[in-house]
Parts: sequence; C-alpha cells; structure tokens
Amino acid sequence: MSQNPLNSILETNKFNETNYSNWLRNLRIVLDFENQTYVLDKSLPWTLPEGSLPGKRLTFEKFTQWHEDNRKVCSIILGLMSNEIQKEYERHEDVWSIMHRMKELYTVPDRHIRYVMTKAFFDPRMIEGSSVREHGVMMLSLVEKLKDLQADFEKVETYVDVILQSLPPFDQFIINYNMNGLEKSLHKLINMLVQYEATIEKSAPSVLVGEASTSKVNGKVAGREKRKKVETSSIIASTSSVPVTPLGRGKGKRKRVRQSKISNDICIYC
Repeated sequence: MSQNPLNSILETNKFNETNYSNWLRNLRIVLDFENQTYVLDKSLPWTLPEGSLPGKRLTFEKFTQWHEDNRKVCSIILGLMSNEIQKEYERHEDVWSIMHRMKELYTVPDRHIRYVMTKAFFDPRMIEGSSVREHGVMMLSLVEKLKDLQADFEKVETYVDVILQSLPPFDQFIINYNMNGLEKSLHKLINMLVQYEATIEKSAPSVLVGEASTSKVNGKVAGREKRKKVETSSIIASTSSVPVTPLGRGKGKRKRVRQSKISNDICIYC
C-alpha cells in the first residue's frame, strides 16, 4: 500500500464518526487499486473448505492471500481512526466484522437521507450576489441524489419549476422562459442562467450610476422612495411560501437560521 498513489485520499479524509459514507467510498477506491476490495464484503475463512467444486474451491494460495490482504486492510482501517475509535475495533481480526459493525452504527437510513435531500431541494433560495453557476450545480446534485434514492418526479418540468422558483434575482429570465414556452434539459437551463447572469452583470454598473446621480438630485425624496422599497421587500418576504433569510450586519437584521445538525455525512454535492 505504500506505493499506492491514492493513499493521500484516505489521509485527508479520516473517519470521524460523521462521514461514514464518504469515508467508505474513498476506502473502496483505494482498495480497488490494490484488488483488495473483496475483504470488505466477505467474511474471512479460518479453515480451508472441503468438498467444493473444483472451479470454485478455495486453494491454499488464495486462502493465504486472503489472510494477508485482510491483515493489511485491517491495519489501514484502524490507522485511519482516532485513538478512541480504534479501541472499539482493534480486537476484531476480520475486516468484514469491523465493516459490519460500522455499518450498523453509522449508516444513515435512505428514508432519512431522502427526507433531508427533498427538504434541501425545495427550500433553498439563491442569495443575492452569489453565483448562479454554483447554485445550479448544487440543485443538479440534489436532483441526482433524489433519483438515486428513488424519489424521482414524473416530469423534468417539475425539477425545472423548483429550480426557477429558487432564483428570486432572475424574475425577468423566468418570465421570458415561461412566456416563450421554452423546454430545456436541466444542464442547458443552468447554462442559460449563467449566460443571463453574465449579461446583467455587464449592465449593472450603468444602472448603479444612474441611481446614484438621481439620489443626489432628489435628496430626501430618493430617501423616502428607498424606504418604501425596503418596506415592500419585507412584505413580499413575509408572505412568501418559503421564507427568505436576510443577510447583512447591523441591528434589525435577522440572523440566519442554523440548519439542524444531523450529520456531515449527508452531503448534497456528492
């Protein structure tokens, strides 16, 4: 294992009791390079079986290799744990028994993962000023997660609607998209949003200059109009079916609601 170029993956992603799924995936990637993945899934034989079919019989060479691979993988797994966690598993001599125990303790049920992913898919609103590309990639990742968990919707349009609803800054784009009856795949939709974002960013400076010059001329009138806009935004936010979490500093700003600490293992990007 010392020559395995993938060892760094495990070194930077050590097991910490909250990352079981990601840790196991990385472990399989590394062991597959060494053709040792089988020791994770099959119980170690302690004696040579007799009476097996010739083609399926475990030979002495395979038996010896299995025990050697088991010893190496067992050392790798224990080495990627903290001292406290090591104490729980160091008495096990069989890799399969270690993995079976870890699966019982740390596997998150698919039903709960599906619930978390669905909530994340329907709740988010892109933060003003953030990248639509990053937001789009996150939403696409959630779609794939939901499909893997068999939480698929009947039509792609449903996914499109939810993604568009998560983009308050793109109201004009959404109107044009719907009024023109466009039907795009999710990836093409994200590309269109990225191009639209680049377009409005180019025109943003001129708009800001106009607003600044107007405020200087009108003085207090502009100030009153600004306050009206803020009040209107507050009303819209308060009546929205999904609340928008305001950001910023100073008094009068609500703090962002912390998401429930379920597990770092439930990653919406992987």
